Amino acid sequence: MASTTIALVTGANKGLGRETVRRLAGLGWQVFLAARDTTRGGAAGAELIAEGLDVEFVPLDVTCDESVAAATETVKARAGRLDVLVNNAGVGGPGSQPADTRASDLRTVFEVNVFGPVRVTHAFLPLLRAAEHPRVVMVSSGMGSIATIADPNLSGLVPPELGYPASKAALNMVTTQYARALGNMRINAVDPGYTATDMTNHAGFQTVAEGTDAIVRLACIGPDGPTGEFFDRKGTVPW
Repeated sequence: MASTTIALVTGANKGLGRETVRRLAGLGWQVFLAARDTTRGGAAGAELIAEGLDVEFVPLDVTCDESVAAATETVKARAGRLDVLVNNAGVGGPGSQPADTRASDLRTVFEVNVFGPVRVTHAFLPLLRAAEHPRVVMVSSGMGSIATIADPNLSGLVPPELGYPASKAALNMVTTQYARALGNMRINAVDPGYTATDMTNHAGFQTVAEGTDAIVRLACIGPDGPTGEFFDRKGTVPW
């Protein structure tokens, strides 16, 4: 009998993260719901457990080495390995015009959206290496696609700001470099699309279920699946 798949999703107390946990646990997986806010994270975990899902809340602040290390130890003690890591935690940028943006304005968005996935991935690598078929999904954004902003027909989709688009473009490069260096793992980036979440003030035209389609699909790929690529729910996305 095949062993249960073990997954961890960061930033999972609401929105895309919570829905990803719900869907992966619905496949019969053991899923760690990781979030910085212990009150909301614990409540989200309890709600999913009440639905009969194998979910466990683990405190995890992607900006804190000690928090990430503690979460790693929790997963090691509970499961001994990690089959799937979903780096979902993210924040929006300052939204100011490039000419009005200072370096200090970008620190928070880069700390969460770029350094956070690196911090978490690095910490969990030993547990991912202990898995037979490890996968990492980086939740990026089409706003980080340089090909999109370079296309005159599409460039208007990316607002003229530095923080969020630049942080997601950086995460895309991080994804490709991990994939090149860690050939035994399947590591891909995902664009959820314009989804109705707190980050979009629920203005997105997609449901959270639709927004997690690509995340779940890439979390479920086989050992011969793609790596170092960028996907949305319809297929590949240009870098």
